[in-house]
Amino acid sequence: MAEQRASMAAALALVALLVPAAGRAQGTAFYSGEHSHGGENPLVFMAMAEELEWQDVGDGRLHWDVTAWAGRDDGRLMFRSEGTRTRNDNDETRMELVWWRPVGAWWNLVTGVRHDTGAGEARTYGLVGLQGTAPQRFGVRADLFAGERGQIGSRFEAEYRLLLTNRLIATPRFEAEAYAKDDETTGIGSGLAEVTLGFRVRYEIRRQFAPYAGVEWTGSTGDTADIARAAGEPVRDTRAVVGLRVWF
Repeated sequence: MAEQRASMAAALALVALLVPAAGRAQGTAFYSGEHSHGGENPLVFMAMAEELEWQDVGDGRLHWDVTAWAGRDDGRLMFRSEGTRTRNDNDETRMELVWWRPVGAWWNLVTGVRHDTGAGEARTYGLVGLQGTAPQRFGVRADLFAGERGQIGSRFEAEYRLLLTNRLIATPRFEAEAYAKDDETTGIGSGLAEVTLGFRVRYEIRRQFAPYAGVEWTGSTGDTADIARAAGEPVRDTRAVVGLRVWF
């Protein structure tokens, strides 16, 4: 636990050093591949909690998905973190520190490091990924990572933002993660490990401040499901979520 908190504090401190001197971003969407093509290329920053929510799991747990970056249109340093925290300190956290740069009008390349904590020992990986906007305005993020004990993994996310009214927005999301090798100490099996389907509806009181509610389903598959069953853990879970999306 002390190691996890120290790692998170160090990453947040690095981002904090970059933020004060930067200007304000103008609400750039997390997955957006659109860039300014004018003559100016100012130094800007943005911090966003895409998901900051309570989930109906057991006695309840906190889930977060946050991003902060500082830079220009042609390159940015980005910190990303996603994880959960429960009352019994059964935490799982993924933190990434990456360099972002555009590779087209709609796509961006990211390279950096990923650090996971939770079940078993902490793991660190090198990471390369692509994020942007696919046809029909689907937000897409695909990462490939490799690191300790020869493990190789991939993660894919896709979401769509459906405008119901000027302020009411529905967001279906799909996530999947796969690994090359079994790692029973972390509960990971080779092949497709986990699939998550989510549906959230938010109301934008302001563009920067939007409470939301929704439902999420997660299922382990293949060898990962077998490892979970052997440990007496569930392989499927459906949960209600209530949270806040906020950025500045």
